[in-house]
Amino acid sequence: MSRISRPDASGAAGRSGRHAPGARILSQPAMAFSAPSGAISSSAMLLWPYRRVLWRAARNDVAARYAGSLLGAGWAVLTPLLLLAVYGVVYLAIFQVRVPGLAPWDYILYIFSGLVPYLATGEALAIGVGSVVTSRTVLSSTVFPIDLVPAKAVVGSLATLSVGLTVTAVGAAVTGRLTWTAALVPILVLLHAMALLGLLWLLSLLNVVLRDLPSLLNMGLMVMLIASPIAYTPAMVPGRLRPFLLVNPFSYLVTAYQELLVLGELPTPRHSAVVVGGSLLLFYLGGWVFARGKRIVIDYV
Repeated sequence: MSRISRPDASGAAGRSGRHAPGARILSQPAMAFSAPSGAISSSAMLLWPYRRVLWRAARNDVAARYAGSLLGAGWAVLTPLLLLAVYGVVYLAIFQVRVPGLAPWDYILYIFSGLVPYLATGEALAIGVGSVVTSRTVLSSTVFPIDLVPAKAVVGSLATLSVGLTVTAVGAAVTGRLTWTAALVPILVLLHAMALLGLLWLLSLLNVVLRDLPSLLNMGLMVMLIASPIAYTPAMVPGRLRPFLLVNPFSYLVTAYQELLVLGELPTPRHSAVVVGGSLLLFYLGGWVFARGKRIVIDYV
């Protein structure tokens, strides 16, 4: 009896000069990383093995966001500048706010150094909270795990944050405000991203069962814009209202950016402990909860 040999898929692909649809996409991650096998204890364990896939996905999302527009990625610079111009007119020309120790241009930079992290945070939350619900097709994917969908929103928002902080640093250098403390900003950006990702892992799961969450989040972002010391310093807040700053976690991040970039100061030890400890706690808690809760998500999405 003659033996019928099975055609070799790789050989057929080589002879035809083409791969089967999807073959290249599925094979790339296997060559690029070694994913953890079996169940994982935290979604954070997937970030490093899947870093290349995550970076490509976030880069493509940012490119698609500005595709077809006249200014393209220039909107990442123009949007915060326009908002900054509005703040400058309102607080400098109308309210005539003057901050001791800061010239008018320094005050503009002070606002900008707090406004940019707010815009990046709002962008990541707006995209990431509903990301699990809108990504049903990758719920069981091994090429791009669902854990990385909220992470993609955070990585994408880093483009807005990086451009804005660079503009702020250049302005501070021109006015003579830039000091060695600006070298610590990348560490703060990393902590900021970790806190955002941990929060999104929690909120994206909650959004599966509470679909009103994006609407509630929009209201929360408006309140956060006013309740955070972006256009004013903590010293300008009346004593009876300062407890609201203490319970606002975002105010610690905003103040840290302003101190490092514009004021040339180091955050106090207590301030630093809140930022570092809070970011790490949120990151690992969110990753731990998401790794366990995603098994239930499939039944609801």
